[in-house]
Amino acid sequence: MRYTQAPERRRELLRRVSETGYVSSTDAAAELGVSEMTIRRDLRQLATQGLVNRVAGGASAPTPASGVPFEQRRGAATAEKEAVARAAVPLVPAGAVVALDAGTTVAALAARLPGGLTVVTHSVPVITACTGREDLELISLGGVYHRATRSFTGPLTRSGLADLAVDVVVLSATAAASTGVYSANAADAEIKRAMARIARRVVLLLDHGKLAAHAPMRFLDLAAVDTVVVDAGADDDQLALLRTTCREVVVAPLDDGTAVPATRPAVGVAQAVTP
Repeated sequence: MRYTQAPERRRELLRRVSETGYVSSTDAAAELGVSEMTIRRDLRQLATQGLVNRVAGGASAPTPASGVPFEQRRGAATAEKEAVARAAVPLVPAGAVVALDAGTTVAALAARLPGGLTVVTHSVPVITACTGREDLELISLGGVYHRATRSFTGPLTRSGLADLAVDVVVLSATAAASTGVYSANAADAEIKRAMARIARRVVLLLDHGKLAAHAPMRFLDLAAVDTVVVDAGADDDQLALLRTTCREVVVAPLDDGTAVPATRPAVGVAQAVTP
């Protein structure tokens, strides 16, 4: 069988890595009907997302707890992340208290936030973006610094969140599927879960590669997401999953800054109400 489309090819590569712990570039190219250069490019993209480790001759399963450094993740799927961040701006109500997690897509949103908001975050890049703004209020959460995510985490972070209430939480993920929304490490998953608990509304930002990805730490039911924003690279099956599970889906085009609303509430699920 030929795998001519990158998303389906990468899903197949991830499946093989998951089953055997290793995939050979040469063997995969022959079996999937594409060039070895194409497979190497696929594996390089998966590696930047923290989904595989590049090794001689192919790729192996990642070390679950390690995660990929923030700067390396920020350099992956940049066009998709920027598109998703642009489309997410209208989802933040004027004057709201908004919690932002430590994801790279969320960091892209932080630079675009309108004035008049109160921002709650444990992310150093988000903190940096907000401290340069006189039109934002910032509540910075302390804790133990986690280098891979460039954020604070642990008991102090959780206790800070416990005393807060927010209108909207904006989360990112390493992977998303019908079984849930996932993170690459336990510390990150714990803070995302705590943020979702104190929020009236949950917004999830995904580049389409996350819908073909795998990660070990489940932190949220996909059905608990009020609005998911995904770039237009998502295929029909991926969009169908989101539309039948989440209350609202926004598809962000990759060629301009105009979001394409694609709201299709799940059967028996009410529309999300903006606080």
